[in-house]
Amino acid sequence: MNFGDHLILGEEGGNIGDISSDYLWCIDPLDGTTNFAHCYLALQFQWVFYFKETLPMPVWFMPMLMANQLRLWALGGGAFCNGQKIHPSQTDYVEQSLFVTGFGYEHDDAWITNIELFKEFTDISRGVRRVGAAAVDMCHVALGVAEAYWEYRLKPWDMAAGVLIVEEAGGAVTRMDGGKESISRYGISPKITSQIFEMLKSYTSVSWHNAFELEEWQ
Repeated sequence: MNFGDHLILGEEGGNIGDISSDYLWCIDPLDGTTNFAHCYLALQFQWVFYFKETLPMPVWFMPMLMANQLRLWALGGGAFCNGQKIHPSQTDYVEQSLFVTGFGYEHDDAWITNIELFKEFTDISRGVRRVGAAAVDMCHVALGVAEAYWEYRLKPWDMAAGVLIVEEAGGAVTRMDGGKESISRYGISPKITSQIFEMLKSYTSVSWHNAFELEEWQ
C-alpha cells in the first residue's frame, strides 16, 4: 500500500510527507526506548491516524507493564482495556493520590522545574512514580491506577494515543496553564483537577516568566 499523500509524524523519521495533507499518522514504534534497552518492561507501541484532525478509526496501542501485555483502544464510545471499559480514579483528595511524571534527556530548565514539582508532590501525596514511557503513564491515569500524570516537552508521538485514551476514559488533559491541550500537557483524574492545578500552574508560570520555552520543535 502507498500513502504518498499522507503526513507521518514519528520519533525516528520526524516529518515525512505532505505537511498540508488532511491525513496524519502519529507513530511511535517503541515508547520507552531506555526501558527496552535494559529489559525493563514498561513500554508500548502506538499508532494514531487522523483525518482532518479527527479520528476515523480507533486508537490502538499495546503497552507492556512488567510482562503483562494490555490492549487498549478508544473511539467516541469510551476507552477499553482487554475488552473491559475503563475509567479514571474517583479519589477526591491529593493526599490519597498517586502521581506519575517523566523527565527528558536534557537537564535543562524544564528538567529543573520538574524536579521541584516532583519534590512538592512527593511531600503531599502518597507518592510519585517515574516509569519512563509517557503513554504508559497516561494509561495508568485512564485505568485509575494513578490519579495524575504531568510532563514537559513531550512530542506528539509520545502522547497522541495516551491523550485520547485518557479523554475517552473520562479524564482531563490540558496544558500546564489550564489552556486547551497542547504539547506540554498533563493527564488527570477529573476528581482532583482543581486541587493540583494551581500548583502546576504556579511552577510553570515562573518558568515562562524566565523565558522558558515549551514549544514542541526546538
